[in-house]
Amino acid sequence: MKLHELKPAEGSRQERKRKGRGIGSGNGKTAGRGTKGQNSRSGGGVRIGFEGGQTALFRRLPKRGFTNINRKEFAIVNLDTLNRFEEGTEVTPELLIEVGIVSNEKSGIKILAKGNIEKKLTVKAHKFSNAAKEAIEAAGGNTEVL
Repeated sequence: MKLHELKPAEGSRQERKRKGRGIGSGNGKTAGRGTKGQNSRSGGGVRIGFEGGQTALFRRLPKRGFTNINRKEFAIVNLDTLNRFEEGTEVTPELLIEVGIVSNEKSGIKILAKGNIEKKLTVKAHKFSNAAKEAIEAAGGNTEVL
């Protein structure tokens, strides 16, 4: 078989229906929409969530909670991720982005204590959990809050 002999599998490709192109096409005049009614008109149909006039589900359910517009979200880095750096490295937010551990710094970087750290590192971040701070210092490293 050569490239010019390739053909799609039988029945896998279908030509689109050309609607509203005359009576002979079988889809002329009303173009398969039937006669009259909401869906026969242009722009017809109902909006998302419409239930035929019954109060929609999203309006029946109570409102709950609120969104804090001043919320700060931190990019999270776990201790076991920091093991990939060489002994004595100064780990900064810029380095974490460069290496690809963090793609978006958000409101800052927070170090959490998931996993354990075996190397002596100087870690600079915006926040540390208490357990992470203790683990880094127990491994002989330093922490610095930015």
